[in-house]
Amino acid sequence: MRRRLRGKLALGFGALVLCCVLVDAAPADQQRDPELKELLQKIIGSADCFTDKYESEVWYKTMEPRLRQYVASHDERVAILEHVYCEAKRDPTLQLPPDLILALIEVESRFDPWAVSPAGAVGLMQVMPFWPRQLGVQNQLVRVAPNIRMGCEILRYYLRAEHHNWTKALARYNGSVGHNSYPALVMQRWQRVWRF
Repeated sequence: MRRRLRGKLALGFGALVLCCVLVDAAPADQQRDPELKELLQKIIGSADCFTDKYESEVWYKTMEPRLRQYVASHDERVAILEHVYCEAKRDPTLQLPPDLILALIEVESRFDPWAVSPAGAVGLMQVMPFWPRQLGVQNQLVRVAPNIRMGCEILRYYLRAEHHNWTKALARYNGSVGHNSYPALVMQRWQRVWRF
């Protein structure tokens, strides 16, 4: 069974090792969402980043100074910016604003890759740890790359499900459906601090 799953993951861009603290708490709608699980399986291991070199240079020079107050290490700042930029733009049919992803990360974890929420969400984008287990991959959600990859794909999925309504998609991402305070906070941080 495990070999079959590995084969499927290899066909869907290869295997990516993900890790996190094992916590069983997860919103019920996420656990029962087979479409989201299928999408996450497709993006696991896909490491190619196709970006316009000029735009990425402008991105680094503009955003790296803004990130200094949260992340002390230059190398860590560059890694976060690279992964956010690449993952936000990964799907040409629905690219996310990378600067909005930075706002979401600030609100979710304040750029702490070791952050764990009371509900058990882990890492920069506060991804629920049941996802790596359901996908049959090793857990590494405290690592920057897999956390941002899964977080962006989950947000993209909710944005499609909510017909491109950012308020509803962000509320679903946060598990606060029907409440606007979380989406408003992310949008406020995006406009005031991170807008590119």
